[in-house]
Amino acid sequence: MFGDLYHNRILELAADIPHSGRLQAPHGSSVKVSRICGSSVGVDVRLGVDRRVVDIGVEPRACALGQAAASILARQAIGKSLDELQAAREGLRALLKDGAPAPEGDFWELRHLAPVRDYPPRHASTLLAFDAVVEAMERAIADLGPGSV
Repeated sequence: MFGDLYHNRILELAADIPHSGRLQAPHGSSVKVSRICGSSVGVDVRLGVDRRVVDIGVEPRACALGQAAASILARQAIGKSLDELQAAREGLRALLKDGAPAPEGDFWELRHLAPVRDYPPRHASTLLAFDAVVEAMERAIADLGPGSV
């Protein structure tokens, strides 16, 4: 039943999550929890003067799908702006909920999560890392105020 969900690349990504763990003194943090399954993902970010990610820490306590999504995020987040991370999140959401094609560019590996679209109860845990990074970025930008990092 779940063989198409947990294919080799998903398992590889889930087993190799860069930037794993929380950051000390982040500019912004967020923890998102799935009410359906209890999975959670914590994300910390540090921003540069240009409001782009210069460091990220991710702490997924999730199924392989949530871990794979966190791995893809962590691999690509450095150097990204809030707008770019929001676009990646919305691309993943559209892939899962609307059957849209996977995002291209840096987040192309989200295509490996396409089979999740057929399992709506898994959508929330798959989106956790991207929801958390967007909220962490929003908090960081709001807390830092204009012109300071």
